Amino acid sequence: MSKLTMQRAIDQAEVERLRAALRGAVVTPDDPEYDDARRIWNATANQHPAVLARCTGVADVLHALEFARSHDLLIAVRSGGHSIPGFSVCEGGIVIDLSPMKGIRVDPGARTVRAQAGATWAELDRETQQFGLATTGGVVSTTGIAGLTLGGGLGWLMRRYGLSCDNLVSADVVTADGSFLQVNAEQHSDLLWGLKGGGGNFGIATSLEYRLHPVGPVVMGGAIVYPPSKGAEVLRFYRDLTATAPDDLTAYATLSVDPDQAPMAAIAACHAGTVEDGQRLLAPAKQLGTPLADALEPLPYLAQQTLFDQVYPPGQYHYWKSCFIDELSDEVIAILVEQFAAAPGPSVPDLTVEHMGGAVAAVEERTSAFGHRDARYDVVIGANWADPAHTERYVQWAQKVAQALEPHARGGYVNYFTEAGEEEVRAAYGDRYAQLQTLKHRYDPDNVFRRNQNVPPSQGTG
Repeated sequence: MSKLTMQRAIDQAEVERLRAALRGAVVTPDDPEYDDARRIWNATANQHPAVLARCTGVADVLHALEFARSHDLLIAVRSGGHSIPGFSVCEGGIVIDLSPMKGIRVDPGARTVRAQAGATWAELDRETQQFGLATTGGVVSTTGIAGLTLGGGLGWLMRRYGLSCDNLVSADVVTADGSFLQVNAEQHSDLLWGLKGGGGNFGIATSLEYRLHPVGPVVMGGAIVYPPSKGAEVLRFYRDLTATAPDDLTAYATLSVDPDQAPMAAIAACHAGTVEDGQRLLAPAKQLGTPLADALEPLPYLAQQTLFDQVYPPGQYHYWKSCFIDELSDEVIAILVEQFAAAPGPSVPDLTVEHMGGAVAAVEERTSAFGHRDARYDVVIGANWADPAHTERYVQWAQKVAQALEPHARGGYVNYFTEAGEEEVRAAYGDRYAQLQTLKHRYDPDNVFRRNQNVPPSQGTG
């Protein structure tokens, strides 16, 4: 859509009224900061909204939502802007940008933290670690807390303390009709269930409260890197390690490339117990031959949380898929090694196996919208590249890997789907899908919030 088309779509006087109503900035295509404001982490989402409303509080969110509904605009909600599918921006609609909303308050006595939805995990961790506390966050520190949590929230502490959404105590939510709801176990508990993995389908979460746990300040973590020729051996070792790993250990195995584009096979881990126990547990990982790099060591938890930041810088192009598997069989390992070797260059191929189980599986299945808790692993299929001219072949590679793994897979993690149709979303939620549709009908019957892994409302009156 051209700037001229967008300018005609909304009367300038209406935009000025929105500017007057908001404490935060309103950005349109004529503004010099427009291109910077619309860019997000994933460069494939090169979209041009008609308006960006940079909200500083709930009042701004309510005004922006009313403006969107009165002009029948597609709504994208942005917190950290790290959405892999690119849901943080949209074409021709409005971005309700929560990134200026970064207030964080830790209650060390109650071991809770409440944060506004624009906070990133780096910002949240910095505050909570001041008191030796943390909750499960992602593996890239620039990720926003809201998007990660609403989709589930896999991370370094998940086997010990559950997913991000499992630690969600309450949330403030603006719903499609402009209501402001305080959501917790006593009030709108059905909606709290949906927020725990159901994505942004039900409203705009403006703040979230989490349960905290003693973590750090130093953990046994980091990564050890071997040559790609060791790929199958590294994955088999990882299978054995995770077969008996205590819940304190969350470990990933990856076939990827380092910041210099050199192929590698690596194990990354975080041990949430004592450093000494973690060292003993991970010592065998150092005995698979001569590593290219050994950074599997005691390090600050804050450093652990930035471990992959350099691997996933902003501005690259990304196409990801995901699947849950129950067994890291020899056949699955062979598929991963073969497909990694077949990745087109000069992309940054990333095939990562994330060990689940532990506290993730211990949560009662029906207490959240997150599906497939009993899966042992999640496989992340990541195509990452710098030149948009090569997009087609990288996307085709990721799709081919997913096809090869399909006989061994069931469902997938919605936060890792770059694109997903209704069938894929249904598979991700499994038998929770119908309940999510009923909840959608209750809180967003017109599907106002559809720029997400969308669950359409049921036709009932639930």
